[in-house]
Amino acid sequence: MAEFALPANSKISAKGRSFAAPAGARRTKTFRIYRWSPDDGANPRYDSYTLDLDDTGPMVLDALIKIKGEVDPTLTFRRSCREGICGSCSMNIAGTNTLACTMAIEDVKGEVVITPLPHMAVVKDLVPDMTHFYAQYASIKPWLQTVTPAPAMAERVQSPEDRAQLDGLYECILCACCSTACPSYWWNSDRFLGPAVLLQAYRWLADSRDEATGERLDQLEDPFRLYRCHTIMNCANVCPKGLNPAKAIAEIKKMMLARAL
Repeated sequence: MAEFALPANSKISAKGRSFAAPAGARRTKTFRIYRWSPDDGANPRYDSYTLDLDDTGPMVLDALIKIKGEVDPTLTFRRSCREGICGSCSMNIAGTNTLACTMAIEDVKGEVVITPLPHMAVVKDLVPDMTHFYAQYASIKPWLQTVTPAPAMAERVQSPEDRAQLDGLYECILCACCSTACPSYWWNSDRFLGPAVLLQAYRWLADSRDEATGERLDQLEDPFRLYRCHTIMNCANVCPKGLNPAKAIAEIKKMMLARAL
């Protein structure tokens, strides 16, 4: 049986801090948040913050903003739009990868445990290092590739039917919730592109205006880049936009098979 041991500096320290709710608070909720900084040399820890829900917004992101603004300014996390559009505030909340801005506090029973997205290196606290993820995204050339000249003074048009083929693909916000929920990506992220990037790859393969289908399929024809997907479906289960990366990956495999026959 294989045995694995975490590096000593990655083990969770028992020396977490606790911040009590304001005096007189009637409805409270405790947020147990992963904390780690590269600057102090200390092991990761969980800090607990108990908030007055009557003085906190409804979403987990509201709680994080309140903690940083009024309780502990050292807490670090990413956020931007607060509307489920940018994907910046993706993290693991109560054991599920999701967006803090769309996760309602009342939907979490008991204390709210918040950690960074799994498998990625941590920059600080709840901020994962997305460098490798974005490099994989760039590798699929996520832009329209054509050979024929563009129409003069006009756009490259497509029929409503062709445009409909992009539904369920273009909505991806690259939050990485799906890829970091995928066991195949955990073990093979150096070569497997992962659900998010492969969904984006199919978005351009499915675009009737794109003229680089052969080149795109050639780039994906690899035992690891595409075929490490085992249809576990974690990706579809956690996608905050309700997309199905596994279906997109299956469509790419069908295109591979069709051109081989």
